[in-house]
Parts: sequence; C-alpha cells; structure tokens
Amino acid sequence: MRKTYGGIIGSPVTPFKPDHSVDYDTFARQIEFMIASGAHVIAHPMHIGESVSLTEAERCALAEFFVRAVNGRVPAFVHVSYAGTDLAVAMAQHAARIGATGVVLMAPYFWKSGPDALVEHFAAVAAAAGGRIFAYNNFAVSGVELTPAVLARLFARIPGFAGIKDASLSMESFGDICAQIEAQERDIAALTASEHLLASMALGGDGCVSGCSEIAPRLLHALYDACRRGDYAAARPHQRRVSRLLKVVRYNYPVAVKYSMELLGRRVGLPRRPLLALNAQEKAWVERELAAVGVLDEEPRGWTL
Repeated sequence: MRKTYGGIIGSPVTPFKPDHSVDYDTFARQIEFMIASGAHVIAHPMHIGESVSLTEAERCALAEFFVRAVNGRVPAFVHVSYAGTDLAVAMAQHAARIGATGVVLMAPYFWKSGPDALVEHFAAVAAAAGGRIFAYNNFAVSGVELTPAVLARLFARIPGFAGIKDASLSMESFGDICAQIEAQERDIAALTASEHLLASMALGGDGCVSGCSEIAPRLLHALYDACRRGDYAAARPHQRRVSRLLKVVRYNYPVAVKYSMELLGRRVGLPRRPLLALNAQEKAWVERELAAVGVLDEEPRGWTL
C-alpha cells in the first residue's frame, strides 16, 4: 500500500512576469498540469519555487492561491521554513487557517541548533500547523543533520508526523531512516529529495519530492510505477534517463528547470536575482541534454497532457 503522503510529490517553480511579480494565471496552469499528470501530493513554495526570494506577503498570498487551486484534489503542503521558530510558527498558523493539509519544515538556517532546540522547533511548528508536518533533512543548506536520535524524539512528540524529505543523497542514511520508520509501524512517508528511486524504493522508500515533475512527468511516473511493482529490470533504463535529466535540473538550480519548461511550451518566466538567466551556450547544452534523454519527443507540449 502506498503511504498516505508517499509517491511523487510535485514541487512547482514559481512563475514570474517580466516585472518580476508572481504570475498567478500561469501558476494555476502549473497546478492543473501537476494534478493531471498524476502528482500524489504537491508542496509549495519549496526552494525550487524560489521561496527564499519571496517576501512573507508573497509566500502567504501564494499559499492561499495554491490551496484554493488544489481544492482538496491532492494533499497540499506549504513550505514554512525560516531561521526563527516564531516566524515559522506564524507561517504554519497561516497555512492551517487557509486549509493546507500540512507544512514542510527544515531545521533553522544558520543557527546550528542542538537536539533539544531542534525538537522544540519542529514540535512548535507542527502544533501551529494542526499536526501534519514533513521534516526536511538538508544538511547542505541548514548545516544541521536530523539524526536518528532526533527523529525518534520527533516521532514521539508529533503524532501527525507525515513524512521526511531526505536530501542527504546517502543511501546509507536513507536506509537507516526507512528502517526507523518501519519500526514505528506508522503511516510516515520516507521520501528522497531527488529522483533516484531505483535505489531508494528498494530500501523501503515511498517516493520523492520531485524537481523533474514539471519537465518529464511521463518518464518519472514510468520509473516510479516500475519501482513500486518491484520490477527493477524495467526501472533500470528509466532511472538512467532520469539520472541524466537530474544533471540538467540541478544546473544553476532552478534556472535550467525554468528553461526546460520553456522549451516544452510551458513558459514560467525568468528567475529572480541573484539567479541569472542561462546564456546561449548553456541553453544549447540544456536543449541537447533534453533531446538525448528523449524529453523533447516524449513529454507533453504546453499545459495539456
């Protein structure tokens, strides 16, 4: 059985108009596209959505629009990470008021918080959100690891713990997380922050938070479905293509994602500074890679599947 919040978690980019304001008409198309293409859950605005370049007012307005657009068709999680607990609590309270399913939360940036502070931070935000929370483990950004000991305390403290997004890129660490969740015998999703599903789902993972889902939903779902069936021979060629696509996705993240979408007729505008648009040489490389992976021939053009 798929976990309640497992599967392919769509993570849309934030579209901008030429004046750098949020393009809500395009964002509505993105949500429809993700749901139609089979996203099991959607989370926004994650870092791929340039959350750290949005004002607090924009994050709140986007969250409200996001929850209305989803309209209960799939679970909708709002990313509320901040360096300060009270700031994240305020965002979580807002997410609860507007009817979000739950929130996504990373360890506080910069502070290098100890175990007690981490547990209190996550518990306070979970309470403000009404209980459901995805913990986002990303040492590279936060400088703090959600260790097995911290996770055990979070599982005990937060009854509505929905899942963990693990960005460690370590199958050893992720395998330990899966084993820890299995011992809980609870409906907690173990998700990777990348689409290396052949390895992670064989270890007991439940899916991923995807940066590819707006570019190549057909390829991604073919990989996920094969892994879920345990048909790893069928999954292997899909994984190789996805792994090559991930090199594009991560290039000047998320700038190459936005340009890839433009090549597929799903224009979402340029990123905000300090991110800069790709130059001509970079654009040519992205187009060659998408063609080599088969994305330009096999994936939908425009917003209609």
